[in-house]
Amino acid sequence: MRTPMRSRGLGRSGVQVTELAFGAAGIAGLFTPVSDEQAYAALETAWDAGIRYFDTAPHYGLGLSERRLGAMLRGRSGYTVSTKVGRRLEPVDEVTGDDLANGFAVPATHRRVWDFSADGVRRSLEESLERLGLDRVDIVYLHDPDDHADEAFGEAYPALERLRSEGVVGAIGAGMNQAEMLTRFVRDTDVDVVLCAGRYTLLDQRALTELLPSAAQRGTSVVIGGAFNSGLLADPKPGATYNYASAPQELLDQALAIKAIAERHGTTLRAAALAFPLAHPAVASVLVGTRSADEVRDTVRQFATDVPAEFWQELRESKLLPEEAPVPVHAPVAGEEPA
Repeated sequence: MRTPMRSRGLGRSGVQVTELAFGAAGIAGLFTPVSDEQAYAALETAWDAGIRYFDTAPHYGLGLSERRLGAMLRGRSGYTVSTKVGRRLEPVDEVTGDDLANGFAVPATHRRVWDFSADGVRRSLEESLERLGLDRVDIVYLHDPDDHADEAFGEAYPALERLRSEGVVGAIGAGMNQAEMLTRFVRDTDVDVVLCAGRYTLLDQRALTELLPSAAQRGTSVVIGGAFNSGLLADPKPGATYNYASAPQELLDQALAIKAIAERHGTTLRAAALAFPLAHPAVASVLVGTRSADEVRDTVRQFATDVPAEFWQELRESKLLPEEAPVPVHAPVAGEEPA
C-alpha cells in the first residue's frame, strides 16, 4: 500500500493535507481500550498507505492520542499534524477510575477544563507540543467552542492569529459538530480551515446550505469528519449508531437504500460515503477515525474503490441526494500521482 496519495492546500496557508486523513481519537481508547501495539500498528499502516495528515487533540484519551502520535512521527518528515485548543488538562491528586464518562477507556489521570482565554490557548498548545515531542504543529483548531462563543471569538481566535503570525502554527481554524458557528468563523474571521464533523455526508448535507458556499467564496478550506455519521453509513443495520446515538428508523431505511444502489453499481456504501465530500470544491480532506491496522487497510481500500457516475445519477433520481450537491467526476484513487 506504499503509494502516493493526492494532497490539497488549506486556504492561503501553504499547508498541505492528504485527501484522506487519520483521525487519532480511536487510538486513544475511544469507548474501548487500545494497546500501544495496536495503536502504533494503525499509525504505521496509515503511513505506509501514504496518509500524511494526522489529527489529534488533548481531549482524546487525556493526552494519550498526542503522545502516541508523537512517538510514531519521531524522526520522520513530510507530514501534517493538527491539534486543538479549548480544553486544558489538569492532573488530579488521585486516580480513582477511568475516563469512560467522557468516552475514553483510559485512567482518569487528568480533568478537562474549558478554557478559550488567550493564555489558555497558549498554555494548551505548549502542553500539546510537549506531549507530541514537536516544536510546532501545522494546524490548530478551536475545539468545540459551541457554548463559549464570546470567549472563542474575542480571545481564543485572536490568540491563534498571533501564533500564526509568529510562525508557531501554519494554519488556524475551528472544529465542531455543527455547521452554523463554523459559518460564522468563515465569514467573520481569517481562519484558513474549519473541521466540520457529521454535517456533510450522504445522510446530512446541512453544511451545503451556508458553510460550504461561504468557504468556497472566501477561499477557506473545509476538512470533513464523520463521513460515516459515527457508524450508520459504515454498516447500516438495526442498532447502528447515527451521530453517536441509536439511528432513527427513517435514517436506517435511507442508508439501506443507498447501500442497495451502491451494490447494484458494483461499489460499496463506504466507498461512496468517503468519495462524496471531496466533490465539493471547498473540501480539502476527509478525516476518518481508525483504531487498528485492519480498519486503516479497509478505509484505504474503500477510499480507492471506484464509484461510478451511474450510482450518483440513480441516487439523485431516487431523491436520496439533492440536485445541488456536487458529486465526484470519479472516485479519489490513492495510487494516482498527487495533483
